[in-house]
Amino acid sequence: IACTNQKGGVGKTTTAIHLAVGFADRGARVLLVDADPQGTVGQFLRLRSTQTLSDLMNGTDPRSVIQSGGRPNLDIVASTPAAFTLDTQLAGAVQRETILRRALAPLTDYDMVVVDTSPAMGLLTYNALLYATELVIPVSMEPMALTGARQTLDGVERIRSLWPEHPVGLLAVVPTAVNSGTHASRATLDVLQGDGRLSPSLCQGIRQCIDLTYAMAAGQSIWEYAPGSRGAFDYTALIDFTETRTPHG
Repeated sequence: IACTNQKGGVGKTTTAIHLAVGFADRGARVLLVDADPQGTVGQFLRLRSTQTLSDLMNGTDPRSVIQSGGRPNLDIVASTPAAFTLDTQLAGAVQRETILRRALAPLTDYDMVVVDTSPAMGLLTYNALLYATELVIPVSMEPMALTGARQTLDGVERIRSLWPEHPVGLLAVVPTAVNSGTHASRATLDVLQGDGRLSPSLCQGIRQCIDLTYAMAAGQSIWEYAPGSRGAFDYTALIDFTETRTPHG
């Protein structure tokens, strides 16, 4: 599952982490791959990584790059700003858009792999989209996030045309930072519901919840930090929604 949107600040990393932790809590063996050079996943989990995504993309054995996520059933491939240079480093690589897929192919003992992506449609994002078989697109309550979601689907259509043997489905469209009392949220939700490409995968979304911010700052999932919060309720509902639509479910 690639968690992606070509607009930044829409809750991609928060959603990717909670998908990974949520499924791991339910007994699935999960690998969380940080394909965003900002490296937020590792920061959240307080990881000190000597081997990272850059090493994996340059041919290091994946088993030496994977770290424990500090929770049962959860492993991590962390990233650092060193990954910003991968586009240049791998410019001449053969089939460079599928390096991640080939690197992770030997790993058959996971029920699910969740990939957090950068908003930039660069080499790492293309690798994520050509590895994933399903997409989760978080959409915050603003016009640019809608544009980013549509641009992401346009990019997926290009991938389908160039690599027709690689199927990519849309698992979930996740409204984030929803406040139904505001015009911006109501207008964005109306547009999502009326969009023929996005609406079939639209879930109920994640309401605004300050506890989500505090939980991420504390290095905890929302279920660990504030299990009775609306954020915990909404991310549980997202796990339920995606579980019924994935092979694992």
